Amino acid sequence: MPSFDVSLEPDMVKIKNGVANAAKEIGTRFDFKGTSAAVELKEKEKEIQLTGDSDFQIDQVHEVLVGKLTKQGVTLNFLVKGEKLEKLGGDKLRRTDKIKDGIEAELAKKITGAIKNSKLKVQASIQGNEVRVTGKNRDDLQLGIAFLKKEFADQPLSFGNFRD
Repeated sequence: MPSFDVSLEPDMVKIKNGVANAAKEIGTRFDFKGTSAAVELKEKEKEIQLTGDSDFQIDQVHEVLVGKLTKQGVTLNFLVKGEKLEKLGGDKLRRTDKIKDGIEAELAKKITGAIKNSKLKVQASIQGNEVRVTGKNRDDLQLGIAFLKKEFADQPLSFGNFRD
C-alpha cells in the first residue's frame, strides 16, 4: 500500500547559519559593545541560548536572531520562546529557546482527525513524532498532501518517505 510520512523537521544548517550571523551582528553593533549580549546554538539539545544584561537586552538579541533566521528562510514556528530567565552571576541573564523537532501529540491528533473528516480515501496513524498516511493509490496520497498543505498552512510540515 502506498504511504508517506508527515513530519516537522527544522533545517539545522539554516538555523546554524542564522545564529552565526546573529552572533556576528551582535559582536559588531554599537549598542551591544561592552555588554554580555550573546547568542549560542546548542545543536545536540536543539536549543538556542540568549544572554544579556537585562530582559530588554535579551529581547533585542531575540529580534536580531529572528531577523537573521527569516533571512535564512527558517520558519519561526520552529522556535519556542523560553519562559524563564536564569541569573548567571552579577547582572547577567540567560533565556533558553527550544527548537521544535517532530510533531507534538496534540498536532498529530489534529492532523489525523482532519484526514478522517476530509472524506479522502486515505488513513492516518501516529507513529512516534510522525504521522504516516496510507492510501490505495498514489493519486489519493497526492490529494492528501494537498489537503494537509491547505489545512495546516501555518505549520511547516514536510512530507517524505513516499512509497508505492
